Amino acid sequence: MAALWRRDPRLAFLIDELPSTSLLATEPSRSGAVTAVTTTSDGRRLYLHSRYDPAGEAEQLCRKLDEERELALAVVLCGVGLGYHIPPLRERLGGEGALIVSEPDLVAIRSMLERLDVADPIASGRIIFIYALDKGDLHAKLDPQAGLLMMGTKFVVPPVSMQINADFHQQVRAAITDFAAYSKMSLLTLLSNARITCTNIANNLPAYVATPSIAALCGRYAGYPAVLVAAGPSLGRNVDQLKAAADRVVIIAMQTTLKPLLARGIRPDFVTSLDFSDLSRRFFEDVDLTGIHLVAEPKAAWEVIDTFLGGPPGIVDRPARRLGLLFNDFACRCLGEPLGVRTGLRAGSTVAHLAFYLAEFLGCRPIILIGQDLGFSGGVYYTPGVAIHDAWHPELGRFDALEMKEWERIVRARPILHKATDVFGRSIYSDEQMFTYLQQFERDFASCAAEVIDATEGGVRKTGTTVMTLAEALSRYATRPVLRESGDSRHTTFDGQQLRPAHRVLTKRLEELAEFRGLCEQTRDLLAELVTLLDRPDEFNRGIVRVDELRALVQDRPLIFRMVSDVAQFGEWQKFSADRRLAQDRARAESTKSMPPAERARRQLERDRAFINSLLEGCDILKQILTSAADRTDKLVREVEGQ
Repeated sequence: MAALWRRDPRLAFLIDELPSTSLLATEPSRSGAVTAVTTTSDGRRLYLHSRYDPAGEAEQLCRKLDEERELALAVVLCGVGLGYHIPPLRERLGGEGALIVSEPDLVAIRSMLERLDVADPIASGRIIFIYALDKGDLHAKLDPQAGLLMMGTKFVVPPVSMQINADFHQQVRAAITDFAAYSKMSLLTLLSNARITCTNIANNLPAYVATPSIAALCGRYAGYPAVLVAAGPSLGRNVDQLKAAADRVVIIAMQTTLKPLLARGIRPDFVTSLDFSDLSRRFFEDVDLTGIHLVAEPKAAWEVIDTFLGGPPGIVDRPARRLGLLFNDFACRCLGEPLGVRTGLRAGSTVAHLAFYLAEFLGCRPIILIGQDLGFSGGVYYTPGVAIHDAWHPELGRFDALEMKEWERIVRARPILHKATDVFGRSIYSDEQMFTYLQQFERDFASCAAEVIDATEGGVRKTGTTVMTLAEALSRYATRPVLRESGDSRHTTFDGQQLRPAHRVLTKRLEELAEFRGLCEQTRDLLAELVTLLDRPDEFNRGIVRVDELRALVQDRPLIFRMVSDVAQFGEWQKFSADRRLAQDRARAESTKSMPPAERARRQLERDRAFINSLLEGCDILKQILTSAADRTDKLVREVEGQ
């Protein structure tokens, strides 16, 4: 209970509140161990374990995991009973795996805790209890185990669980499966975009150091309603209502909606951007950006930031623009302190999430969503007037209408389409990507202090929101003019004096990188030699000593190591996976004596060689990125100092 109070105080409180007599009824089995019995709502008596050999029955069910080609690193046990399944599952998982217990019956959890000492795995987070269908709580518990869940999750379902709390276990299973899919999508995005993301951040460093933090905006519009404008198909239904209410709401637009809003005479207060594609610069071309504040993540395409600031890098005659770049870890590592540190709001996984966090940061209440369909309302993908429609225009003709292009855009994703329910209770198509966005939104809504109103008037139903029309929301909440002070003009400052210190730091990073790469090359060559020495223990052990020395030298350079890992995320993931598998293989080998020491050493060397090769590749990529950033910064330094 002491471990549970530290790890899951809510569950610990609920168990402490149970009467002291609240335990499962037990009977002796033929083997001498007790089994548990319960009475169903219709009066039937059900045994939670075998009446003959409860431990043997549990071991037999868990033995099915051994038949799998790969061992699971995360196991979901549906129904805990007296806990007979926990020891064999823990043995199979080893110290690296996670056991997730799905059990809504608090009495059963308490009865298990009375029998088993599971304090250590509870304290380490290797046993997790899911006892309520609370998405926010479930995600908070699963987040630390996301990597394990993606690498292999198995479900162990004792036969009695198909009769007791079956609906609960089914919903937990669906929720965990959805979470794993969401985590996998997030990871794939991170891995595939690591290089271009770091490139954008590095090329945005001049703007990062030369523009002010958005910290001054914290609580700036406290109590005023915010309208977040997304580009979903339903936007055309109510967006025109914003024009008459523009002076009474704070309008935060996603970058895709900027031009459609301006075309309607609606000027947003803020625009959010974080997309890494340079095509996003089109959203800011050939429009009047006066008075609009761009809030962007440094990972946004550097061409977008340049376009918003008035063209290619340059200070002379640059128009005054309001720009706020969020704090970024990689930017901070590139620049060091104090240049790289700034306060502000958290990053978002999409421009829509960033807009939501910005509304929270500004102190807006309520937060009103429009155009946030997260589904294909009316069988179309985009709202009319977005930039992609302009790109499609040359392809349109008698046999290829805009509606057909929209439907083709949806159908191309047929393998990942699935049906959802919209705000009107009707079926609607969505896809896996938008489903992951919905999962994140619902977590954010659950923790938001402000009321969230879904005024999209279409799209999927979003848990944690109040559904109403935009007209009703504006009538109820947009009741007073928003005070917009001219003092916000301080965000137009572009301080070129910070550029030379930034250039000096970038030059230093390139020197540190060259030293780090030399150590990695020595390690690579030594590991290749060790592979040939597996049958010569004395020479092998001497080589291992040298590897340890090089490892210590690498660890003395944690900053560069982290920066290289930032651009070589796939290598990090490979090492994480290999470490978990090796630990599990080692645990199994120790119990079965099935893996010779030489084979174990060979696998470890394979892991280390793959990782060091990924680091060397990362060194080359990082050199290109830092060199480009240093060149851009130096060009601006010379321009500023030449004024």
